[in-house]
Amino acid sequence: MLAQFIKDIEIHFSFLKEKKLLIACSGGLDSVVLTHLMKRSGFQIALAHCNFSLRGKESDDDEMFVIGLAKQLEIPVFAETFDTKTFAREHKISTQIAARELRYAWFAEILKDFKYDYLLTAHHLDDDLETFFINLSRGTGLNGLTGIPKQNNKIIRPLLNFSKEEISKFANENSLKWREDSSNKKTDYLRNKLRLEMLPKFKETNEAILKNFQKTQQNLQDSQSLIDDYMALVYKLTVTEAENSYNINIPKILELPHTDALLYQLLFDFGFTEWKDVSNLLDAQTGKQVFSKTHRLLKNRDELVLTEIDTEKTNYEFLIYEDGITTPINLKIEPSKYIGETEKNLIYVASEKLNFPLKLRKWERGDSFQPFGMTGKKKLSKFFKDEKIALNEKENIWLLLCDEKIVWVIGHRMDDRFKVTKESKKILKIIWKA
Repeated sequence: MLAQFIKDIEIHFSFLKEKKLLIACSGGLDSVVLTHLMKRSGFQIALAHCNFSLRGKESDDDEMFVIGLAKQLEIPVFAETFDTKTFAREHKISTQIAARELRYAWFAEILKDFKYDYLLTAHHLDDDLETFFINLSRGTGLNGLTGIPKQNNKIIRPLLNFSKEEISKFANENSLKWREDSSNKKTDYLRNKLRLEMLPKFKETNEAILKNFQKTQQNLQDSQSLIDDYMALVYKLTVTEAENSYNINIPKILELPHTDALLYQLLFDFGFTEWKDVSNLLDAQTGKQVFSKTHRLLKNRDELVLTEIDTEKTNYEFLIYEDGITTPINLKIEPSKYIGETEKNLIYVASEKLNFPLKLRKWERGDSFQPFGMTGKKKLSKFFKDEKIALNEKENIWLLLCDEKIVWVIGHRMDDRFKVTKESKKILKIIWKA
């Protein structure tokens, strides 16, 4: 196996030579074998072990084993203990997801702080087969069936071409020691149920199942590559990028065949699952929306507007004094001897009508103002509708206020009550630098 491993590295990961590599090591069979293979292949490696505090003394013994392994091989080791259950409870996620988020965030910190180039994990061919069936059972597209990637940015998986049987054989032939995770014997999780019950029976029906699976994976990956190339052309034709959104042109995408499939390919990375609702947006009225956990898709006239959901969004208020403000937006206030032409980013106001400090905040439901040139008040919601301002644009609009009265809907219209008149003694120019 060592000779084949070295050959695989030369073919797929020749760039790893002379790099500093971090191995995610649980102390289990797979990561221990990966550690020995990398060490014997002459690479510069270190180990990183996560103690998730989920199995009491067993978890602590795993940690001590990995530290001992690093000492034996004379390589650096990093170990961290996490309160996984508390993290999961506070973030309202499963223990599995919590452990994943904790470990990969910690790995990223080590890569950055200690100047390691890549993280290596011990995923192998059987893991890939399990992932295939998991994705198949949950409903997925072609991309979900193409398997675990050999490389994902700084994460490298050098064992994906090797089966669990080959890994076990290498370990036994070389008298390696490793830790057994008792939780792997439980069938509470889908992956364990597949690993322990379903796939062994499936393999009995066809001894060449893993080899045939590799061929299938390669065919699927080739097909996905063709789709990716086609979608790059579709993206250029149908999508425009704005500052905070991606806008899909509905008439253009309807001109192309297989519209629903195109929408899936454009949007599956953003967590959408209700694809019928996504498709129905094409014929929906303006303002209809579909949400994923992270993004919103909004129908706005002839476009589908994709924006990220800001889960930590708070309507902060900022005080503005005579010299203006630079954060969160750049407003400059300066005296002016005359009234120039009002523009989108520039207004002139009567100085005596302002009481500093002014206030800056996002618009809220119920806000109203007296648009410049009008005698009566108008709700901002009605103003936005008349101006045909899209929902995602509204949420990024700032208001400048004086004594809770709107002075300026920034970038759109100032309030008539603060305009310069013949009686005005001083004029202030307020400039928004977008």
